[in-house]
Amino acid sequence: MTRDALLATGIVMSYASQLELPGLPFGPGELCLFLWIALSLGRIMAGGALEVTPAAVRLVWFWVILTLALGAGTLTGYFTDILDLAGISHDSIAYLLLASVTCLAAAEPDADHRLRCCAWWVVGIANATFLIQVGLASGWLHQPGIEPWYWDRFRGWSLNPNQIALYCAAFGPLALHLATTTRKPVARVLGFVGMILPFYVGRLTKSDTFLYTSVLAWLIFLGLRLRTWLTVRRGTASLGRQAAIVLVMASFPLTMALAPFGLAKLGDAESFAKSLTKDKGGEATAETAELRLTLWTEALQRGLKSGSLGLGPGPHLERPNIHGNGDLPRPFEAHNTFLDLYTQGGIVAVGALVWLMGTAAFLVWRARLDALLALMVSLVVFSLPHLIIRHPIMWFVLTLCLVAGGAPTTDAASPPKG
Repeated sequence: MTRDALLATGIVMSYASQLELPGLPFGPGELCLFLWIALSLGRIMAGGALEVTPAAVRLVWFWVILTLALGAGTLTGYFTDILDLAGISHDSIAYLLLASVTCLAAAEPDADHRLRCCAWWVVGIANATFLIQVGLASGWLHQPGIEPWYWDRFRGWSLNPNQIALYCAAFGPLALHLATTTRKPVARVLGFVGMILPFYVGRLTKSDTFLYTSVLAWLIFLGLRLRTWLTVRRGTASLGRQAAIVLVMASFPLTMALAPFGLAKLGDAESFAKSLTKDKGGEATAETAELRLTLWTEALQRGLKSGSLGLGPGPHLERPNIHGNGDLPRPFEAHNTFLDLYTQGGIVAVGALVWLMGTAAFLVWRARLDALLALMVSLVVFSLPHLIIRHPIMWFVLTLCLVAGGAPTTDAASPPKG
């Protein structure tokens, strides 16, 4: 197995919590990532080269700032709160693992090409593993100790349907990026085919966030592709381009003319939107919204009480008791990436993450990598109701965007050959 395939396997299998062996603090995904880091360090010690790329510099700066912010938060928590040593250890190891993977990957020679090859491996391995998990869910295959369903929601090898939904939300746009930035017809077909199964599995999870991010990402991608198509080769004025410009110009008055009909059908549209959610907008959706609001409010209060310095790595919220369900396991994190990071490292940590994600989004927007920008939007939307900062797929996407967006040869009109 090549290093690219090993890294891709670690990224894909990171959600497979049900495959972890009892008594071990890590699963197959983490094991593959550890092996990849060991091989990368071995290559460097054997005389392998490293490149100080802009992406690597940005990532190093981010992890340094985050480390200092978390350190200050830990000191604050030591004097003002009771520290959860298990949570500190868990998050610290996760951050160290992710920092090592991202910085080493961005500093690889020809990092753009290597990450692109790794992305192909990610899409291929993801689809292969999804086929196995769908077979388990359908009863065609059997695997001892695996429960692919969480009530009526598909979770595959993960413990939580939302975990695999996050990865599905990333795998689809990633395959779209590969399909739209290659000149090889076979690779283009494979990229488009690679989008189908992640979307199908994502819908099986019945994750509302996955549905919203998928629709939003697709609309953003279509808008960006139209922008690219209209602006590239401005010296030409084909009939198709002129027709598209006319349609865009006519869209506003056409929308105003159809507004009365749209308002008349607003009730039907609302019913249709509710029918797409996991419980058709019923009690479960209301309970989830109430739980999220409770957690977010407490996280904000905890962060403010720490003087916006945070309380160090790990969870810092009490398990809420909603509707008398005190005997059920309740979340102990804010389930919002930015608020959870605010309780850990304060405003400095949040600012560092916003800077890194904003930089990645700006670079791919400037490079006209439309699918990657749609993917970044998906991650941002998914991070609002979920804690995703410890998931390797988030950091692989960020590293890919920083490297690909900053590559000097990147050009939407002249996609790479791989």
